[in-house]
Amino acid sequence: MSVVATATATETGHAHGAVNRPNLVSVGTIVWLSSELMFFAALFAMYFTLRSVKGTEFWHEKAHALNVPFSSVNTTILVLSSLTCQLGVFAAERGDVKKLRSWFSITFVMGAIFIGGQIYEYTELVKKDGLSLSSDPYGTVFYLTTGFHGLHVTGGLIAFLLVLGRTYAARRFTHEQATAAIVVSYYWHFVDVVWIGLFATIYLIK
Repeated sequence: MSVVATATATETGHAHGAVNRPNLVSVGTIVWLSSELMFFAALFAMYFTLRSVKGTEFWHEKAHALNVPFSSVNTTILVLSSLTCQLGVFAAERGDVKKLRSWFSITFVMGAIFIGGQIYEYTELVKKDGLSLSSDPYGTVFYLTTGFHGLHVTGGLIAFLLVLGRTYAARRFTHEQATAAIVVSYYWHFVDVVWIGLFATIYLIK
């Protein structure tokens, strides 16, 4: 009986050891992104609260200054960057470091174009329409929501540079580097989805 019990315990031990546990970095990133989601939810709440207080006519008049066609193109660039980012992840999972570098470099450029587009839009709104952070409640909530998102996109661009730098600094592509690429993709997809919500709320639902 003791032999059987020992054998059973041994088998059970092997079975538990074979269980695949979730990557702690990925889990930590998902938890952190959940907290970021709550942050953006607060920004959405602020936007709709101020909109209800100031009234539909005031909001519509201020929103008329926004360049929707330009912002639509800028949004399309950011959304497509999620596709190139995911293609880079697929390359990382295959261990193809060259394609990972190519796709992540393209994603970085597209993200940088998006940020450049936001800066251009801010400049035009201030010059032509006098819409600034302190001009009125609409300007305050517009710059806070889009500005904080822009900071998150900038953080993603820095993360891409770090991932690319690690691939060039290391002699060979490792599992840790692949994990880093996947984690960065989580973040990038997150900021893209948040921007789709912001774009629909601010630019389309006037």
